[in-house]
Amino acid sequence: MSSETIFASATGAGRAAIAVIRLSGPMVGAAVERLAGRLPQPRFAQYARLADPRNGETIDRGLVLYFPQPNSPTGEDYAELQIHGGRAVTRALLRVLSDFPGLREAQPGEFARRSLANGKMDLSQVEGLADLIEAETEFQRRQAIRALGGALRERVESWRSGLIRALALVEAELDFSDEGDVFEPATALRPLLASLISEMADVLATGERSERLRDGFVVLLLGPPNSGKSTLLNTLARREAAIVSPAPGTTRDMIEVHLDLGGMPVTLVDTAGLREATDEIERIGIARTRARICEADLLLWLSDGGGDTPQSEAIAGVDSIRVATKADLRRCTSDELAISARTGFGIDRLLEEMTDRAKRRLGDGSTALLTRERHRRLIQETKDAIETSLDSGKPLEFVADDLRVAGRALGRIVGAVDVEDVLDAIFSQFCIGK
Repeated sequence: MSSETIFASATGAGRAAIAVIRLSGPMVGAAVERLAGRLPQPRFAQYARLADPRNGETIDRGLVLYFPQPNSPTGEDYAELQIHGGRAVTRALLRVLSDFPGLREAQPGEFARRSLANGKMDLSQVEGLADLIEAETEFQRRQAIRALGGALRERVESWRSGLIRALALVEAELDFSDEGDVFEPATALRPLLASLISEMADVLATGERSERLRDGFVVLLLGPPNSGKSTLLNTLARREAAIVSPAPGTTRDMIEVHLDLGGMPVTLVDTAGLREATDEIERIGIARTRARICEADLLLWLSDGGGDTPQSEAIAGVDSIRVATKADLRRCTSDELAISARTGFGIDRLLEEMTDRAKRRLGDGSTALLTRERHRRLIQETKDAIETSLDSGKPLEFVADDLRVAGRALGRIVGAVDVEDVLDAIFSQFCIGK
């Protein structure tokens, strides 16, 4: 438990109907009593007059909630003040709290960090909370809720129980090998560890999908100059995000637009037209386009019927769709998806195709476990250590060491051991008051 009491507004800056002020720490009870005149019954909302204790002046009237430790969101004494959301009201209350002895304004993510320190959440749940705050689409929300609900923690705890059992078998053999009634580990250890390896391999095989769902499905618009890339970008974005001009080579750098397609986060990228560059700036833009291709999930090769064909060396190995633009002005081939940005013809079909490919690549978040590269790396370390322990002829002392290494890697996923190096980076992403 921290010896400091923190406070912060948990609602965004600006005018709103309601503002919420949070407090956590040992001085919460005293602070609430000074503001509201008395401490409300735990876990019951009390309507109260909140006054400046220095002069008795009313700051506002609102709801006060008090949660004594350990049954609170942070595991400490905790309170919420729900007041009117005017800027002046919020500023006045925060100013009064800052003058209370022993109270200070919270740092970004400090409430969540105290929840972690006091066992209210593990590290994977904190990461899920961060993802939930950042979620922009339905599938991202769904995936974050699973993480916040402890889906990964439950799987890690299951694996941890298996490792503990395996290590117990090895330790029993080392300590009591001369006892006739001790269970022979060789008959149970290998199947147990093989089962853990198989489960981890299955999770690792789908882990990249969940990581990419957090970041978004990247779609590159490719094609020669004046093939309609910027026009299509503006059509899908429903705004003038890119300059459209009949002059070739107008787009010199990449322009990104973020879309929500059926719950999928999609980043649409307009690129410089692929051709022999006429100046140094256009040459740089084309080089950046080619470098970005290998990072894309889907390429849309646009053609306006000028005899241009996809450059095989540019799109090799990347999922792609041939899109025939200006379909209202010409005939299109059967292997092209025809669209017209001017009339809207084919746009819905293109969006459906993009969404379907994104879902096949990333999933819908309903079964996600590994949402960060950190998770995947640590599970791979765990799996590698277990596999090493199964090397034939290895002394049991070394097997025990390998299993301890696996257990430590597994513990770092949920913050059980040695995670100080990642905590600051994670909590810096949170808003003050969270």
